Amino acid sequence: MSDFDLKKLEAIIAERGRSGDAQSWTARLFNAGTPKAAQKMGEEAVEAVIAAVSGDREGLISESADLLYHWLVVLALADVKVDEVMAKLESRTGQSGVAEKASRPHQ
Repeated sequence: MSDFDLKKLEAIIAERGRSGDAQSWTARLFNAGTPKAAQKMGEEAVEAVIAAVSGDREGLISESADLLYHWLVVLALADVKVDEVMAKLESRTGQSGVAEKASRPHQ
């Protein structure tokens, strides 16, 4: 198994996003800003759902990779680190998902 992980991808995205390289999709997304990056993240999420529902395993793998990439771009633009998200997830592991969801303020 590869030692490639979300932290490494996060670092690559940060570097490329701020590079100003017109040939870099990441730099283009950074330049376009959060609305465009979030739109792309949403599109990839829908495509991942479609692949999952249709039983397209390879499609699900590919679309999940696209989704994770665009999610990390959105986090970078919002100056949110993967470690912050992981800490939030870790804090939720001490209780059931039903109890955790019930404890959230109603929106």
